[in-house]
Amino acid sequence: MAQRRVLITGAGSGLGRALAERHALRGDAVACADLDRGRAEATCAVLSGSGHLAFAVDVASDASMQALADEVRAVWGAIDILYNNAGIASGGPMVDTTMDEWRRILEVDLLGVVRGCRLFLPQMLAAGRGTIVNTASFAGLAGAPGIMSYGVAKAGVVALSEQLRAEVAPRGVQVSVVCPSFFRTNLMDGALGSERIKSMALRMMDTSPDTLDSVADAVFEQVAAGRFLILPTRREPLRWRIKRFFPEFYFRKLLKASAKATAT
Repeated sequence: MAQRRVLITGAGSGLGRALAERHALRGDAVACADLDRGRAEATCAVLSGSGHLAFAVDVASDASMQALADEVRAVWGAIDILYNNAGIASGGPMVDTTMDEWRRILEVDLLGVVRGCRLFLPQMLAAGRGTIVNTASFAGLAGAPGIMSYGVAKAGVVALSEQLRAEVAPRGVQVSVVCPSFFRTNLMDGALGSERIKSMALRMMDTSPDTLDSVADAVFEQVAAGRFLILPTRREPLRWRIKRFFPEFYFRKLLKASAKATAT
């Protein structure tokens, strides 16, 4: 198999790191980018093969993302696969949100994806090939309460990915969007908003039937298969179908589940 050049933001931990490991095992060269350069370097250190790179980047910064693009081009010239994976979490209802929370979440979770696409897509279009994988969340599809700014940002990533797919598919570029539900990662470590909602999210992570490895395997395999909407946690494909085809039934079930979760 030909070696591919893969750039992953948020590669210092969690799903980003797990995907870096899988691409390295395939024989790809991986550029690991993270807010913390030390974590990016730690990921590179455990990857099989050679030719891997570590970068520090703040996806919420135009200048930092431009610097990353310049550095990657200086070494590789172009990339074959981009994972816009970096993100942060938030929790809480609308009345408890602040404008600072909204700005921070949108800058990282939505506009961070926009920056990655704008900077790395032109070379893919020029080559007539490439893959962009945007990490959203089932929160962007679920319409659930208590995750207002996070759910809206991730819904934006889904919409962005749908529109981008329609733009670039005729020109040979694949787009996928990943929408997992809860599984154990360190996503909540820097989460913004309500402590009660964060505690509830941690409980749901602990009781999830999914693991980091099972999610990473599903994402890796479905990206390779060219799938657009990737639902890598086991309960979500059925939930998504119910919402699509029986929206009012889904809404009633959602309210019931939310009330139960809030009461525990």
